[in-house]
Amino acid sequence: MVTIDDVRRVARDLPRSQEHLIRDRVKFRVGQIVYVAFSRDETEMGFGYPKEERDALIASDPETFHLPRPSDLRFRWVEAWLERLTVERMTELVIDAWAMTVPKKVWTAYMETHRPG
Repeated sequence: MVTIDDVRRVARDLPRSQEHLIRDRVKFRVGQIVYVAFSRDETEMGFGYPKEERDALIASDPETFHLPRPSDLRFRWVEAWLERLTVERMTELVIDAWAMTVPKKVWTAYMETHRPG
């Protein structure tokens, strides 16, 4: 099971990323753009995800992924149950969500220095 501390370990190394506590919810953002947020009870993680791909993600694993509440459907956002995520999958999702919020040169430089292998 993934925890907020697992996400912190990933997010703290991402350029321009900051953690904030907003209305009793932990959120990670770049500037004013939130790319990861947790439910108050810390059982769900919401994250930035391309709108055109989210239905396929949810269909691939509906036990893990689900749509956000209706008022948030206009955003590029998906939610996941933390108990169903592996650390590897969470890491991929967090980095991809972060990459959607920073300039291309920032994520390109990060990926060049953090390439597996």
